[in-house]
Amino acid sequence: MTVPPPVCAVDRVVWRRSGTSSGPRTIPEETPVALTYNRVTHAVMLATPADLADFAVGFSLGEGIVGSAADIQDLDIVSVPDGIELRMSLDGVRLDALTRRQRRLAGPSGCGLCGLDSLADAIRPVPPVVGGTGFTPEMIQAAMDTMPIAQGLNQQTRAVHAAAFWTAAQGLVALREDVGRHNALDKLAGALAQAGIAASSGLLLLSSRVSVEMVQKAATLGAPVIVAVSAPTALAVRLAETAGITLIGIARQDGFEIFTHSERIMQDSAYHVA
Repeated sequence: MTVPPPVCAVDRVVWRRSGTSSGPRTIPEETPVALTYNRVTHAVMLATPADLADFAVGFSLGEGIVGSAADIQDLDIVSVPDGIELRMSLDGVRLDALTRRQRRLAGPSGCGLCGLDSLADAIRPVPPVVGGTGFTPEMIQAAMDTMPIAQGLNQQTRAVHAAAFWTAAQGLVALREDVGRHNALDKLAGALAQAGIAASSGLLLLSSRVSVEMVQKAATLGAPVIVAVSAPTALAVRLAETAGITLIGIARQDGFEIFTHSERIMQDSAYHVA
């Protein structure tokens, strides 16, 4: 069996005030993906079947199952009758730690907290994010302007989220897409980790709203600045403040809003942030 393509074409009927028509429409695929460690399933997520190795590494890092991509000894992507298995192998120490804190997840694409055992797990402590380069408003808008053209799956479907990393020196370094915003960020984290790229030098860009889980993942990644097209939740703002992350939302062509740690944004340029 082979991994299905990330998009597929379906027939549909289109209604408009001017009349109706029919024909194919390209939509994203959504597939159950099991993340297994030493052949024991730890989580099952619904995800877009693309960049799955990045997803495996990024999820493992974000969940604290591994400390680096090198902790995953083997990774196989296996298509099975009910979906896809990402089969990873850990050494004895990592596997023992995972077994002690085993938690099973069954996560739909819009959910990042299903299956937790306690309320305390939902707002787990995050590492403080220190340092980070200063950015001008022009840099932030230039970074966000690079996203749409790079979102190949979204151009085809208009139905997937994206997470990207941008630096002033290199521009858009990496972008990953998925039907789930959490999955897109995990894929990006995995791509950066495998390339040996530190997130401390740039901007983490999101096409979605910023919920607390996105801030948790950003903190684990060590990203000092989050820029999102939509608004954050109140809990996300509080966690970003505590973690030392600059949180920017409502990033559109006419400006953006800074919710926490505005000191990283240099406002002495020609562009003025009200």
